Amino acid sequence: MKNLFIIVFLLSLFTLSAQTAIPLSRNDFLQKVEQENVDLKISSEEVLVAKGDFRQTNAVLLPKISVSYTGISTNNPLMAFGSKLNQRIITESDFNPDLLNNPSQIEDYATRFDIQLPLLNFDGFHERKAARAKLESIEYQNIRSKDYMMFEAEKSYMQLQLAYKTLEVLQNSRGVAQENKRLAENAFNQGIIQKADMLSSEVRLLEIKNQIQYAQSSIQNISNRLSIMMNDSILKVMIPADSLRIFEAHSSLKEVSDQRKDILAMESVNEAYNQQMKADKMSFLPTLNAFGSYQLHNAEIFKSTASGYILGAELKWDILNGTKRFGKSYKSKSEFEKSKLELEQYISESRAEFDEAKRMLGDAANKLQLTSLAMEQSKEAFRVRRNRFSQGLERTTDLLIAEAQYAQKQLEYYATIYEHNAALAYLEFLTKE
Repeated sequence: MKNLFIIVFLLSLFTLSAQTAIPLSRNDFLQKVEQENVDLKISSEEVLVAKGDFRQTNAVLLPKISVSYTGISTNNPLMAFGSKLNQRIITESDFNPDLLNNPSQIEDYATRFDIQLPLLNFDGFHERKAARAKLESIEYQNIRSKDYMMFEAEKSYMQLQLAYKTLEVLQNSRGVAQENKRLAENAFNQGIIQKADMLSSEVRLLEIKNQIQYAQSSIQNISNRLSIMMNDSILKVMIPADSLRIFEAHSSLKEVSDQRKDILAMESVNEAYNQQMKADKMSFLPTLNAFGSYQLHNAEIFKSTASGYILGAELKWDILNGTKRFGKSYKSKSEFEKSKLELEQYISESRAEFDEAKRMLGDAANKLQLTSLAMEQSKEAFRVRRNRFSQGLERTTDLLIAEAQYAQKQLEYYATIYEHNAALAYLEFLTKE
């Protein structure tokens, strides 16, 4: 069993070493994420979709122009007589009742230009404003999504730093454990300690090797996640060019601002509902639209000898459309009121989240002092016990416990640095406008 574990461990080391670790600085990583991240590109495309929806509302202001070309062949009495009128070829003989009732087949080719111009569409004006507010909301959401992605990228890079720091501590512990195992074997050969004590040092070494294997797997997993964030199709093992260190809090950190992009996005959504509610109310008013048509007719294809035009305006008022408009107006008003409540709740939750993040940062700062002191104390305790053990004055189990505590306190200290930096990054994210 022991030999099997050693073989698996050596294979894992070979697999990791076979993949060349790529140095990656924090600034380069964040820059690549900002430029290449797929989620950010998708978010940008959503903005373009919203812009397309908004441009469709230009129909409320701009005319609709169309051109058509049609050709017919008919002996329908009404159509035949009308076609001759459009072609301006009516003669006295065409009023013969027999010809009117039984006309010969006639062909008519018409070119038609149509224009429709909205003049007064009060509901359309407010629908356009609602679309504009929706576009602004998505633009704000896009900015906030980018801020969040950069926060996640920052945190992932710190996780990679912590993973390598963990591996460094464990590798140092492995060296110490190997030396302890050598001392224990010498002591056993001299009859100073029991075989169980010697085996305990061997078990401790195997435990550390197992932890190293997990640390290497963690490095590969985090590296893969960083590669995906950078939209790198080839997954690589990354090594941070910047070492793990304690970040200092900026004095510019403030309270949650009303100008934060996600809050502005919620306000824009609220405004969109407000404008939609007004549009539904305005749908009860009449609409006024102008229209025009210019036509060219001929009995032969691709020729035009007769023309005519139509100009007009339509004032339309839908007095009653069942209860559809009443229900729609009631619904939009309820959605607007709901949106206002959601905005108030979101702001309250954001401020509570900010207070919690400040406490997290304070707790992490206090924990940093404690873990730093504990690490120094465990280091000194391990040094003393190791000296005593080499003189035969300390048991093997006490030495192993001291070594394990020292390694554990180092890991706790570096994990606390990560917690502190992550809490600070999160606080900066919450206060960013």
